[in-house]
Amino acid sequence: MGASRTSFAKLQRDRAKKAKAAAKRERRLTGENDVETDEPTVEPTGFLPEGEELSADQLLRLVEELHADFEAKRIDFDTFEERKTELFARISVD
Repeated sequence: MGASRTSFAKLQRDRAKKAKAAAKRERRLTGENDVETDEPTVEPTGFLPEGEELSADQLLRLVEELHADFEAKRIDFDTFEERKTELFARISVD
């Protein structure tokens, strides 16, 4: 019995992933990621209330909102990483 061959769909997925990675790498190198948006950037002032207990549902909602803000380019990558770290630290403590 011979080894089964990779399906055409899998090959297409692999090619798409490689193309997406190459496009992302190109955008990073050319600086196209710094696109101006009409929406103002939200600063990390008081992102999480200190000392306030948050439920798991509230923490998950905050994670979802954080990702939505980053994807909509309302916050920059540094702010995203800072807030994500803060959220994950809160999640691990609770």
